Amino acid sequence: MNAVDASALSAALAEANLAVLVAALAQLTGDLTLIDRYPDPRLFDHGRGPGTLAPAAADAIRAEAFAVLSAPRRIPEHPALDEVALHRITEFCAGEEISPDYLALIEQEANLDGVDVRRFEWQRRPPESVLKRFHVVIIGAGLGGLCAAIRLEQAGIPYTVFEKNADLGGTWFENTYPDLRVDVPNHFYSYSFFPNPDWPDHYARREELADYIGRAAKEYGVVDHIRFETEVEEAAFDEARGTWAVRISGPGETREVVDANAVISAVGMLNRPSIPEIEGLDSFAGPWFHSARWDHDVELRGRRVAVVGTGASAMQFVPAIAPEIEQLLIFQRSRHWVVPNPNYHRPVADAEKWLFRHVPGYAGWYRFLMFWNSADRMYPAFRVDPEWPDQDRSISRPNDKLRRVMTAHVEEQLAERPDLVADVLPDYPALGKRMLQDNGWFRALLRDNVELVNDRIARVEPHSVITTAGDSYAVDVVILATGFLPNKYLWPMTIRGRETDLREEWGDDPRAYLGITMPGFPNLFCLYGPNTNPVVGSVVFVLECQVDYIVRAIAAMLERGLSTMECRRAAHDEYNARVDAEHEHLVWRHPRVHSYYNNEAGRVTTNMPWKLLEYWRMTREPELDDFVVRRG
Repeated sequence: MNAVDASALSAALAEANLAVLVAALAQLTGDLTLIDRYPDPRLFDHGRGPGTLAPAAADAIRAEAFAVLSAPRRIPEHPALDEVALHRITEFCAGEEISPDYLALIEQEANLDGVDVRRFEWQRRPPESVLKRFHVVIIGAGLGGLCAAIRLEQAGIPYTVFEKNADLGGTWFENTYPDLRVDVPNHFYSYSFFPNPDWPDHYARREELADYIGRAAKEYGVVDHIRFETEVEEAAFDEARGTWAVRISGPGETREVVDANAVISAVGMLNRPSIPEIEGLDSFAGPWFHSARWDHDVELRGRRVAVVGTGASAMQFVPAIAPEIEQLLIFQRSRHWVVPNPNYHRPVADAEKWLFRHVPGYAGWYRFLMFWNSADRMYPAFRVDPEWPDQDRSISRPNDKLRRVMTAHVEEQLAERPDLVADVLPDYPALGKRMLQDNGWFRALLRDNVELVNDRIARVEPHSVITTAGDSYAVDVVILATGFLPNKYLWPMTIRGRETDLREEWGDDPRAYLGITMPGFPNLFCLYGPNTNPVVGSVVFVLECQVDYIVRAIAAMLERGLSTMECRRAAHDEYNARVDAEHEHLVWRHPRVHSYYNNEAGRVTTNMPWKLLEYWRMTREPELDDFVVRRG
């Protein structure tokens, strides 16, 4: 390593996550005594942790890392780990015991050996003539549809992606409101097979994600298979032919019907905005729009703006627009638990990017740590402890700990206005609704030009909003931060199966086997379908699991000469019975919780009740006994 590289290495090591660094060194060298010498380096992390590890120990870790990484290497950059070594390093990096059941998943998810082990490989590759006659239609070019396209491209299975928008990204293309960003660390909120060492922020902004999605599409050569500004209106199954007729509308109001042997819906769940029925809204004289369809032509500076809703979108854009507005009125419809997160706005330092690019194993172990801390590690806080004494406020000891942490954060942030604390604190247990990251929300509420209104809106008049208490608020612009229609999966498309219309069959109670496939709809697969929303972890993880399952199912059809595969009713019903039974033990069925997670009858239709490990196991390989198959 030359002097310039040595200087860069030294600077980078000063910014390293020490637990991740020791894990990477242990894998690289095979020297597991490192773990014994440095028992808990997480406790010394730039002052962001408790800081109880002596500085000399941190200096020793960096010195040892410098010696190893600056020396000529004759070993592979990603040495294979046996199960014992993998388990020891994993528990060291996480700082706690981890079941051996997770090891195979961790090896895949963190890509520790530098090999995309989830990439599909044929057992008996069909002749090219067979492959060419098969055609898959993918609906949507967001993260799910793009993942499906990449895997089909790698398998050599013909496909076409229909995307209603003018570019890639799905929700990350459509939503453009100020300061939009992910609320999962983006080193985990990304494809396991396409790591990005150059994320500018730890929680990526919308523009950064759009760039990542575009680079992935180009890297894997799928762009030419995407037809933009083309919307699927209807898909109808042809019983006689065993294929789908997909009706599309394209640019210039063109209409076309495309045949498909299989259809993958990747339209997402939070896709269609929910417009509340507010009396007089259409009579409002000024501009109004939904946050998911942000109107950038509307000037907000110096105007009186009403924001309806205090959910995830408002939590992000309100602090961004508040400084330029004359008066901001926030009409709170429901209260939300808010997580303090000091890293939410923290950029990734250049030294950290250097580590991701140049230190073997560092990016993989860092991704593992983000996976573990934001996913199954939190699962116990969602489960009801029937012996817990105070079921009104919390459901278990871990859940109550979260409640106390977030309550203290609210009280600290609103110390100048203690009267506001009661106005924003929820009366339901933590995790009952979507957890929100503090994007400067409470500081925004303290501004002189911001007012939180807890009364419901009765109606809108041409120049004002009237509440049920009879108060009138003069406003120039109305912004609806009122969420989406999560239960309208695949809406507004018409999906006609063998005998029924999917929209009619589902109604307000959508169900699917593994959230992926339904009886009566052969060769139709859903990504991010019913009961697959991971409230901990990353939706990208779930999408990868589902795509792996679907591609393997399609491959099984091709390898075995099958024309159709249709989920058995018994398998479908038994699975959904297990889903409902599991939800009865989770916080979303608490009597004080009412959210988009539940349908009108109270059934949880969106959320996945399983740990990520459990869902990964369920979707590793399609069980053909769960399907009725037809040859020919």
